[in-house]
Amino acid sequence: MKKLLILTLGMMGLTASAQEVMTPELLWKVGRVTPIGISKDGKNIVYKVAIPSMEENKSNSKFYTIPINGGSAVEVTDTKDLVKNKNVSPDGKNLLSHKEVKVDKVLGKDIYPELKKADAQVYNGLDYRHWDTWRDGTYNHVFFGENNDKATPVDIMKGENFDSPQKPFGGDEDYIWAPDGKSIVYVCKKKAGTDYAISTNTDLYQYDLATQKTKNLTENNLGYDTHPLFSPNGDLTWLQMKRDGYEADKNDIIVSFKGMHMNLTGGWDGTVESFKWAEDGKKVYFIAAVDGTKQLFEVNFPGLTRIAITVKQLTNGDFDVTEIIGFNQGKVIVARNDMNHASEIYSYELKKKIWKQITNVNTDLYKKLALSKTEKRYVTTTDGKKMVVWVILPPNFDKTKKYPALLYCQGGPQSALTQYYSYRWNFQTMAAQGYIVVAPNRRGMPGHGVKWNEDISKDWGGQVMDDYLSAIDDVAKESYVDKSRLGAVGASYGGYSVFYLAGIHKNRFKTFISHCGVFNLQSMYGTTEEVFFNNFDHGGAYWEKNNADAQKAYSQFNPINMVNNWNTPILIIQGGKDYRVPIGQGQEAFQAAQLKGIKSRFILFPEENHWVLKPQNALVWQREFFKWLKETL
Repeated sequence: MKKLLILTLGMMGLTASAQEVMTPELLWKVGRVTPIGISKDGKNIVYKVAIPSMEENKSNSKFYTIPINGGSAVEVTDTKDLVKNKNVSPDGKNLLSHKEVKVDKVLGKDIYPELKKADAQVYNGLDYRHWDTWRDGTYNHVFFGENNDKATPVDIMKGENFDSPQKPFGGDEDYIWAPDGKSIVYVCKKKAGTDYAISTNTDLYQYDLATQKTKNLTENNLGYDTHPLFSPNGDLTWLQMKRDGYEADKNDIIVSFKGMHMNLTGGWDGTVESFKWAEDGKKVYFIAAVDGTKQLFEVNFPGLTRIAITVKQLTNGDFDVTEIIGFNQGKVIVARNDMNHASEIYSYELKKKIWKQITNVNTDLYKKLALSKTEKRYVTTTDGKKMVVWVILPPNFDKTKKYPALLYCQGGPQSALTQYYSYRWNFQTMAAQGYIVVAPNRRGMPGHGVKWNEDISKDWGGQVMDDYLSAIDDVAKESYVDKSRLGAVGASYGGYSVFYLAGIHKNRFKTFISHCGVFNLQSMYGTTEEVFFNNFDHGGAYWEKNNADAQKAYSQFNPINMVNNWNTPILIIQGGKDYRVPIGQGQEAFQAAQLKGIKSRFILFPEENHWVLKPQNALVWQREFFKWLKETL
């Protein structure tokens, strides 16, 4: 049964005056749009809207269709038959899927069946836990079987102690049918234990249904090979990074054509986030960070002709294009957002360069809010480079008044800081509480050339810290900034940045907030799960006395060695199931602050990981964040 969707603020239980501003409570009533695809007949866009429920402490989702050229949305109960399912074989007979399979004996009761109440876990190598989960001997495996509920599917990785999809975030984008339906291509890092923890070498594997044999298609590449996709002409295409152990290496589009691996973006000074083939197979459209935003690009596919490969930026503006959904009569259908607006679905007419918003899930909500103003400025760094800095001003900004300012320190450390819309580090909400937000595209971020992106590796506490201070010092010169009320906030590497700045800021800042920040690089090396990251970014292990990069990192760039200079209030937030930046990092920092007599607070979310995902915990996070700022700034 279909019914007409009327997304009104009344349905969402919202009341707002013309001058209402974003609050943490209102932020968690914003509808979250996720595109599913274009319908089989090409007439509609299918998408999901998730709205968090504080009472149920979870998000509830509904599914909709809307005409591809705009119009009224219709709620649907089932999307299975509306959009082409890539996991169904070309002949329609078989279905691809994945599930966890028990392979290794890790639990004490598995090793000693008579000890059924034992809760011991036995490991012979690293990768004993990942992200927020301890290894229990199960692995993701890819299956295929007849497209019905009766047939028993075939495990194409039977007996292997490897994952596909890749944990913790991989999904069905990690496997795909070949166009002839005779083979399956999937992503896997066929390493186990310690070898797994120190490598990023995923490969594309091809399983032949007839012979039941598997072939490594990318064995000569040592870095990430991900996101397999076939062109309309049947050419396997994927994303590739070259260096093993470097998770933020330049990401390029590779096409396997006539026995060659053609790099379509190798000569372009940027890194690809995602891509989709044009319907005629002559171009590839992709998304990449550029100049503090994420934009839509195209690159031509010349085949064996002598036509030069050319990358062209198609869109430009203060927004992020976040997903390419599909194509329709000279238009690209995408998801788009900015710092003031959560994601909605748009069409972009390529020739006329005309945007049209298709979905309006949150339009009425934002119409009744006084929005923040975002400004892009270029700050000269201490080494003479031009750095993009986003400045987010409070709603109803009055330049004759003075406002406190927050230096926002981005994580990653090589994550793009663009016009994204976060439900935790939400700049609109911060500005709406009366704070100016200063968000620099400091060293290490994509979107400013490969070298800028790489310059942070092995230099965590170097030029990047000068970049932070250059940004806040430049904005603090404005008459509307209260220089006596500056704070610094951030998570992950941003949390590390906060800890480090606390030791070198020379009284610039009045308060600090660090979420899941790295505090002690030595204990971090000994407890984090993806060891390859520390090996690359710090140059090696802390015990390598003859390794100059490592010794500099673990001594000069280690925040714990600067605690003697701490003199400023600090709020420390930590997830109990964060195995990327484990709980000891927050504990060590809080203990140091307390024993030094510094005003400090420790907030633990025992069941959260590197992020805060449960709605009620997220609201606690927001309220404690602003309560701390009110107390100390």
